[in-house]
Amino acid sequence: MTRLAKTSRNYQLAHGVNRFSRSATIRRKRLWAKKLADWKPVAKPASKEAAPKVKDFLGGKRTIVAKAPRFYPAEDVKKPLHSRKHNHKPTKLRASITPGTVLILLAGRFRGKRVVFLKQLPSGLLLVTGPYKVNGVPARRVNQAYVIATSTKVDVSGVKVPEAFTDAFFKRPAVSSGKKELFAKQAANKNTIAPERAALQKDLDSQILKTVKSVPHLQDYLHAKFSLKRGQFPHQLKY
Repeated sequence: MTRLAKTSRNYQLAHGVNRFSRSATIRRKRLWAKKLADWKPVAKPASKEAAPKVKDFLGGKRTIVAKAPRFYPAEDVKKPLHSRKHNHKPTKLRASITPGTVLILLAGRFRGKRVVFLKQLPSGLLLVTGPYKVNGVPARRVNQAYVIATSTKVDVSGVKVPEAFTDAFFKRPAVSSGKKELFAKQAANKNTIAPERAALQKDLDSQILKTVKSVPHLQDYLHAKFSLKRGQFPHQLKY
């Protein structure tokens, strides 16, 4: 007489998939009862409450109790949200952008122009210049999200950037709008460049142009405007 091999009721339906799940096996074998027998309540730690202060008062004792607040906030009072206004971290500069790197502007009035990166301002914006005499781009602030860093570099180790180029230097002056009359003639506001600003731009460009002219074809490269032709894709180009 041959004995049949004992097979498990929880056989595998597929590789790694059993007939009964883990929770069904615990329920069928009543394993929950064993866990319940081994369970012991955990004692809560005793709360350390300060003893009430008792003082002498008119021949007796008086317990000092904390006063209740005089006013209670209404239910519709909105609480201010957490603000990170004064907890800003300095903007991290891209590893491909170093002093002297030639950048391609992607937005703004001078989009497509090539500029030279000088330094990063405390606000996180980049201080760049054309130079102005080469491609007409003056010293200005640019967000690094709107530039392409190229492999071309200009030696700016000997260039002394004027200390006047700060974030406050590039802010436009506030113009107060007075009362406007119905038939009053509006004078055309012409943007005039201050002579001090023109002098700073000339001083900065004169230092960079010495290095630019010493490298062959670098001045023509900065003067040329970046553009894509048919069949060229930005992600396949090596800048």
